Amino acid sequence: MSTDYSELTGDYTIDTSHSRMGFVARHAMVAKVRGNFDEFAGSVHVDGAKPENSTAQVSIQAKSIDTRNSQRDDHLRSNDFLDMDNHPEITFASTAVAPAGDDHFTVTGDLTIRGATKSVDIDFEYAGRAVDPYGNVRLGFEGKVVLNRKDFGVSWNAVLEGGGVMVSEKVTLEIEVSAIKNPA
Repeated sequence: MSTDYSELTGDYTIDTSHSRMGFVARHAMVAKVRGNFDEFAGSVHVDGAKPENSTAQVSIQAKSIDTRNSQRDDHLRSNDFLDMDNHPEITFASTAVAPAGDDHFTVTGDLTIRGATKSVDIDFEYAGRAVDPYGNVRLGFEGKVVLNRKDFGVSWNAVLEGGGVMVSEKVTLEIEVSAIKNPA
């Protein structure tokens, strides 16, 4: 039996203090480095009767990258990676939403990183609805997508002595959203 999403219809604002825009990349072929973007904003329109009419958009400040290592973060902000001086924002704007099973959706959209825009399919799971102690209606979504960073012009790397490279081409974006329904 599928979930009835009709009560979810409305416009929502992403609650950045309870959401995460993160990523994972392999470092030196042996370890995973995780990071976040600490400054972002976004909105979601949910059409519960016709989920395919739902939309989402997000804007991330590239300078807000945080991997818990300031030297690495500075390198990631540089022209070698995000080139934040010339491309201060990473953006996503949905172009389609398709149900993909109970509580799962594929959100297709235009992702722009470092000035390069590519269409990506992000798999999302609807995590639920809650009313918080302040009377706010909240929706939760979790999603992820694996990207090739070279598709976005992020191509810096270093060859390792024993073979392999310093930074993997594949990066997993991890998205955890708590969105608050806007007043009618």
